Amino acid sequence: MMDVSNIKATVPPPAPLLSIKGLKTHFATRAGVVKAVDGVDIELGRGEILGLVGESGSGKSITGFSILGLIDPPGRVAGGSITYDGRDLVSMDEEARRELRGNDIAMIFQDPSMTLNPVLRIDTQMIETIQAHASVSTDEARRRSREALVQVGIPSPDERLKAYPYELSGGMRQRIAIAIALINRPKLIIADEPTTALDVSIQGQIIHEVKKLCRKTGTALIWITHDLAVVAGLADRIAVMYAGRIVETGLTADIIERPLHPYTQGLIDSVPSHATRGRRLHQIRGMTPSLLNLPQGCAFRDRCDKATEACLVAPDATEVGERGLVRCWNPAQ
Repeated sequence: MMDVSNIKATVPPPAPLLSIKGLKTHFATRAGVVKAVDGVDIELGRGEILGLVGESGSGKSITGFSILGLIDPPGRVAGGSITYDGRDLVSMDEEARRELRGNDIAMIFQDPSMTLNPVLRIDTQMIETIQAHASVSTDEARRRSREALVQVGIPSPDERLKAYPYELSGGMRQRIAIAIALINRPKLIIADEPTTALDVSIQGQIIHEVKKLCRKTGTALIWITHDLAVVAGLADRIAVMYAGRIVETGLTADIIERPLHPYTQGLIDSVPSHATRGRRLHQIRGMTPSLLNLPQGCAFRDRCDKATEACLVAPDATEVGERGLVRCWNPAQ
């Protein structure tokens, strides 16, 4: 008889909620093809918060729009796969995508006016959002709307439900946009720089509320931003994006404390801190290259202080122990 006393059961790791492999999103223009997203790989687990960081024009927002199928001509998803909860989003028809949007997957836009209709009361918009995806009474939808406003820290929710968007402050409108994104209890939220236009105190409150709600409900979150400081206290992992590609990924603490890619180091050094008081702020030299005319090899080569002849060849993403992935010939040690 075989001895099974030392055999341990192995449980396979849970499948990711979202898996993006080799995503390419291109825009055809008269000047040529703009490769806004050029081979992006992302995996996101249930309840996980990912910070997607990079300068304007790096492809962060286009990645988010690609997930939701919001790329209009002349743009198109030119390659790769996007799998959500076992379903292929790239080949999915528009009707099925509409069913997912706002129900399973929600998006918070940078400008709340992209979410809120200026001529409809807040309660009308929230109730319609609920009833578009669930067969519930108006009274039940109103109760859930009020509950959602309370969750994001809206004072006097009954009064706010009766208000029009123009009667509310920018911070209040953004909180309501976040509440609408959360109202159908989605499994995944994509937040596209939702606090950029808000003052620091309101920004901190919203980040705290969103993190608390994700932990409570198990909702996964992709927080898109240009500011590493914003995601430092929010995200579980960070993916740094440059010129349409992910150049570094890792746990938040590792990225902040020991960045490997020179671009990531430059972003961190650009953030003001107590240690830099009275000193000139660091800035990454040069400008983000045109996606129509990227430099040969590594796209960051012309702005990098560590560039060598090896950088004339584009580096592949390599795994650095358990530290994460980096796309660089000369990463920090």
